[in-house]
Amino acid sequence: MTVCALNITERHAMKKLIAGNWKMNGLKEDAIALTDAITAGLDDTICQTCDVLVCPPHIHIDAVANKVPDGVFVGGQDCSVRDSGAYTGDISAAMLKDMGCSFVILGHSERREYQAESNSLVAEKAAKAHANGLIAIICVGEKEDERESGKEYDVVGQQLDASLPEGATPDNTVIAYEPVWAIGTGKVATPDNVKDMHKFIRGKLQERLDNFSDMRILYGGSVKPENAKVLFSIENVDGALIGGASLKAADFLGIAKAA
Repeated sequence: MTVCALNITERHAMKKLIAGNWKMNGLKEDAIALTDAITAGLDDTICQTCDVLVCPPHIHIDAVANKVPDGVFVGGQDCSVRDSGAYTGDISAAMLKDMGCSFVILGHSERREYQAESNSLVAEKAAKAHANGLIAIICVGEKEDERESGKEYDVVGQQLDASLPEGATPDNTVIAYEPVWAIGTGKVATPDNVKDMHKFIRGKLQERLDNFSDMRILYGGSVKPENAKVLFSIENVDGALIGGASLKAADFLGIAKAA
C-alpha cells in the first residue's frame, strides 16, 4: 500500500487537490469498499502530484477515517455555524475535526439551492471551520440562465466577495468553481470557459489577499478521466472537486493520475 506524505501547509502550492464529494450515496459497507479500492489504487505518481481528499456522508466519516492511510484526507460535506446545542440534524465543525476531518465543503450549489444557503451563511460557516482547524472548500458557480445572459462573472464575483470570510488564507481555504449547469449533467465547460473564469477568480482573490497566487482553485462539473488531463493543463486549475466520478475508484484514481 502506498502512503502519501502528510503535509498540507508546506506542500499545498505544489500539488493538485483531487477531492471526491460522495454526496448522499452509499451505505456503510459501500463507503468502506470504496475507501479500500481508492487506497489500493494509490501509487507514487499520485502521491507525488496530488493531495487526495474524500468527503463521505457525515454518518460514514468515522468508518472512512479509520480506513484511509496517512496522506489521504477526509472531509465533511457541510458544517453548522454553531458549536453545539439544540440544533437537530446539524454537525459542528468541532465534531468533524474530532472524527478526523481536515476539510469541509461549504456553499455547494446544491445546498445554496435546496437549503437556500446565502453567501453570508457560507462565510459564517467558513469562519467556524477555520476556528476549528478545518480547511474550507468554498464553492461558487453560475446557473445556465445566468451564463446565457452574460451574468456569470457578476454572479461568481458576488459569491466570492460575500462568501469568503475575513482571515481566509491559502492554508485554510480552497475555492471550487462549479458551473451549476455542468454538475451531474455530463456537460463540461469548455477549456476557454474554465481558463477565463479561473483567471477571473484569481483576480478577485488578488483584491483580498497578499498571497492570492497560492490559494488553490478547483474546477468541478462532470470531471472524468477522459477530460481531466485537459482541465488540469489550464492555468489556475489547481485540482478538481469531483461528484459522480468519485463514486467509482477507477474513475477517481484516473482523474488523479491525469494530474
